[in-house]
Amino acid sequence: MQAEQCDARVSTGITGLDHLLGGGLPPKRVYLIEGDPGSGKTTLGLQFLRDGIEQGEKVLYVTLSETRSELVAVAASHGWTLDGMTIHELSPSDESFRPDDQYTFFHPSEVELSVTTKAVLAEVERINPSRVVFDSLSEMRLLAREPLRYRRQILGLKQFFVGRNCTVFLLDDKTAQDGDLQLQSLAHGVVALEQLAPEYGAERRRLRIIKMRGVRFQGGFHDFIISTGGLHVFPRLVAAESRANGSHGSASSGIPRLDALLGGGFDRGTSSLFMGPAGAGKSAIATHVAVAAAKRGEHVAVYLFDEGLDTFRRRAAGLGADITEHVESGRIVLTQVDPAEMSPGEFADKVRNAVDQDHAAVVVIDSLNGYLNAMPEERYLVAQLHELFMFLRQRGVLAISVVAQHGMVGQMQAPVDLSYLADNVLLLRFFEADGAVRHAISVMKKRSGPHEKTIRELRLEASGINVGEPLTEFHGVLTGVPRHTGGGRVPQRAAEP
Repeated sequence: MQAEQCDARVSTGITGLDHLLGGGLPPKRVYLIEGDPGSGKTTLGLQFLRDGIEQGEKVLYVTLSETRSELVAVAASHGWTLDGMTIHELSPSDESFRPDDQYTFFHPSEVELSVTTKAVLAEVERINPSRVVFDSLSEMRLLAREPLRYRRQILGLKQFFVGRNCTVFLLDDKTAQDGDLQLQSLAHGVVALEQLAPEYGAERRRLRIIKMRGVRFQGGFHDFIISTGGLHVFPRLVAAESRANGSHGSASSGIPRLDALLGGGFDRGTSSLFMGPAGAGKSAIATHVAVAAAKRGEHVAVYLFDEGLDTFRRRAAGLGADITEHVESGRIVLTQVDPAEMSPGEFADKVRNAVDQDHAAVVVIDSLNGYLNAMPEERYLVAQLHELFMFLRQRGVLAISVVAQHGMVGQMQAPVDLSYLADNVLLLRFFEADGAVRHAISVMKKRSGPHEKTIRELRLEASGINVGEPLTEFHGVLTGVPRHTGGGRVPQRAAEP
């Protein structure tokens, strides 16, 4: 019997939350859902009951804080109906506000809590539901007035519900001072919802499973959103739990001399950083890598933080890498990301779905500057990037990330040092020669094998990207102000068509 209870699970109605719980909740238990007003408790409760209705179960929503019409409005905002859901409304009637009828069970100083409790128990016995949502405990706390009495009433409710084979959600808006640890100790499991207000951008929501007896759950904070259709939870990416045998081998960049510079191309299952000042050609090379993969029949996911979709397409076409055909065929999927409206957890979830569901072999993030700078209040972004890159490695995905360094020539710095996260680092620079601004490219790091140590000229032309011969007659190219040390002429740029 014990093994049967451990194996059986009840879905919360939210796929992401079920994933965090290892498949769902143990049935016939009482769970506490706590959070500040607006964090999504009511919506979560409705989703839980709607899932029960879909399973053919009887469900009950007991409300002390919201009216039936308010619940109907919440459901309608998500495109739901409450058909099949019994709503028991314990709100004061119009007569209760008359001076002669102030003795009502909703007056905390005069009414016994047992009146409300009996009404709830009677409704449960009448309906005999398998799922119950009780909204909210703050009203019960006010009625009880004393912590000891409140605890006894909650304990009595818990024993009653368990005896009726009910799975119960108790919603609490955390109005108790310093949190209600006694209530948490009574519940079989506790899920805390939070709503954060950054200085810029939309509100951010996250949840944490504080406790869940007998269940191995995924701890920590997990981002979620409330949109049409209810709560969408994005489990925090843990690369160690996503191990898979990804493909290996090399992948051409589509630029032969760049492949030679890399010692044979990019290795699958590696992450690469393209670093350099703005306009040095980082995004152009990343685009050519994406197009080369699409021509091989592979799926590519491109995430744009700094550039619009139309601008990206026009720029790619102007450099001989027209992506229109590949976008229309679905080989390349372009996603414009507004990080002020998207949490890091949601972004990581999009990348994970692109790999696991759409089988993307190449992922391009352009650029990490937008990812980092647009979310300055988010902590541990670098740690999240580490998990993301590790996940992509384990899936055998070629990850390309663009990082713009501060400055144009001379000494330059990146907004944050991410070179240690990458397997490959391509460095791009401007340099001056013959009164013209030139581009240079070099491979500074490749973990998976040997590579050229030379610095070559990079040419961005309408026909495509060309990598020239090594700049052997120059010294100080990476400083931006090289000296011509050779006896011959400075290599001339090829004429653009």
